[in-house]
Amino acid sequence: MNEITTNNQFLYASNLSYHKSVSAATLSVSRGGSDADSLHGDQVSLSFFHIEESATYSSVGSLSSTVDAAYDLLRNFVFDVFEKQGLDFTIATSDTQFDIRELSVEQAQDLIADDGYFGIEQTSDRIVDFATGIAGNDPSRLDAILEGVEKGFNEALEAFGGWLPDISYATIDAVKEKLYEWADQPPS
Repeated sequence: MNEITTNNQFLYASNLSYHKSVSAATLSVSRGGSDADSLHGDQVSLSFFHIEESATYSSVGSLSSTVDAAYDLLRNFVFDVFEKQGLDFTIATSDTQFDIRELSVEQAQDLIADDGYFGIEQTSDRIVDFATGIAGNDPSRLDAILEGVEKGFNEALEAFGGWLPDISYATIDAVKEKLYEWADQPPS
């Protein structure tokens, strides 16, 4: 099962102190399209954020932290970057729409769980249905389908800087397995 966990509770011994400082800046420059359908001109975007985390303890054993505030700051920064890039925050499943800005940790876990909408099984089923449908449901086109699936996966890998989460690799393996099973079925 894929999990998203947060832990904002710290245990301490006497004289515990914790401090963390994170700063980041991004600069993106994009050139407007040259085609007639392009609605956007050149864009330059500069973003900066700085997070300070610290924690102290009292003799009673309670610990106060600014981790929640830092997490919210980082989360809002990411959403701001997405918004500037024109990305949508809505996830549409077969029967529901979610705004990712409003998803709870539990809802996100349910979506990517093994039996969740974005889990390996359901996602690989959707990819196989799409790929076989595009190929006219013709098993003789298996090599072309596999090539297209592999190309799409590699493009995603490149788009994310050469790294994808384990669920992505498990999903592509499930897609290939299902495609081989589909191609081995006798014609109906």
